[in-house]
Amino acid sequence: MNANIINNYSRLKLSLFFLPLFSLIAIVLFLYSKGALCADKYIEIQKDCFFYINSHLGQYPHLEYNLTQFGDALVSLSFLSLFVVYAPKIWEALLSTLLVSLVLCCPFKSMFAVPRPAAIFDNNTFYIVGRAVCGHNSCPSGHTITIFAILTVLMFGFMPKETKSKILWIFSIMNLGYFLAFTRVAVGAHYPLDIIIGSVIGYLSGLLGIFITRKYKILAWISVKKYYPILILLFVFGCVLLVNRIINDNLIIFYFAFISLAFSLYKIITLYVKK
Repeated sequence: MNANIINNYSRLKLSLFFLPLFSLIAIVLFLYSKGALCADKYIEIQKDCFFYINSHLGQYPHLEYNLTQFGDALVSLSFLSLFVVYAPKIWEALLSTLLVSLVLCCPFKSMFAVPRPAAIFDNNTFYIVGRAVCGHNSCPSGHTITIFAILTVLMFGFMPKETKSKILWIFSIMNLGYFLAFTRVAVGAHYPLDIIIGSVIGYLSGLLGIFITRKYKILAWISVKKYYPILILLFVFGCVLLVNRIINDNLIIFYFAFISLAFSLYKIITLYVKK
C-alpha cells in the first residue's frame, strides 16, 4: 500500500496548482464585482443563502454537530491513525499538510476579520448548534480547510489508475468534502463563502503538503520502528484529549475516534515490542 501511495505522489505535476490559484483569483474578482471586499458587504451578499442553508440543514442538529467534528484535526487523524502502520507516507503528507494549512489559515482570518453569524445576526433567527461562536474570524473556515487538506492527501494517495475510476473517485471525495464542510453553516458558525474559500485553501494546503513531503524527508522517521515511542506518546495524549471531549460534549463521534485511536495505539505498541 505504501509503495503505491509513494508512486502516486511522485507522478503529481506542478500544473495541479493552477486550479486552486485560478479559483482564488476568480473568487476575489467575484467579490470585487459585487463590491464585497469589505466585511459588511461580504456578509450582505450571502445573507439569504446563509439563512436558507442553515434553516434546512440545521433541522438535524445532533447529526450536523457530530459530522462537523471531522473538521477537528484530532478527530480526523484519529480515524486515520492506523495508516501510521500500513501507509506511513500518508501520515508524512498529512502532518506537512496540516502545518501548511495552519500557516495559511491564521493570517487570512486576521486579515479579513469577518464577524461570525452569531456576532451579527439575532441568534434567535437561525440555528446555532453547540456553543455560539461570536469572534471576528469567520473567513475562511478553519474546519473546512482541515477537511479538504486531509481529503486532498487521501485523494491523491489512493488515486485509481483508470480514467473513469479517477473521475468517480475525485467526484466522490469532493462531494464528501462539501457534505462535511457545509455542516459549519448548519451549526451557525460560518457563511457559505467561508466554506468555498476554505475548500480551495484546504486543497492548496494538501498539494503543498504532498510536494513538501516528496522533496524533503523531514518526517520520514514516522515509518521507522525505533521512533515508535514518539508516536505512542502522541497517541496516548490524543486519547486523553478525546476522553476530555467525551466528558465535555459526549458526542458519539468522539467515542468512535477514541476507539480508532486506541486500537492504533495497541497495534503500534504490539509492533514495537515485537521488533
